[in-house]
Amino acid sequence: MTSIRTLSTAIAVSFVLHSLGGCVSSSRSNVTVQESVKFSKGQELNDLMRARQAGAVTDAEYESLRQTIMKRPN
Repeated sequence: MTSIRTLSTAIAVSFVLHSLGGCVSSSRSNVTVQESVKFSKGQELNDLMRARQAGAVTDAEYESLRQTIMKRPN
C-alpha cells in the first residue's frame, strides 16, 4: 500500500511540476496554482505503464492501479 501511495504522490507531483513548467517566464512572474487538477485516464495510464516499464511498480501493483483508474468516472 505504501508503494501505491508513493507512486500516486510521485505522479501527482510530476503533473504539477509539468503544468507549472511553462508558467514562469521571468523572476517577477506571478504563478497561480489551481486548487484541483484533472488528468485524463489515458494520461494516468500512460504514466502508470512507464512506471511499470521503469521497474517502479510490480506487475501486480500495475494491474491494481490500472483497475482503480479504470473504475473512476471520466
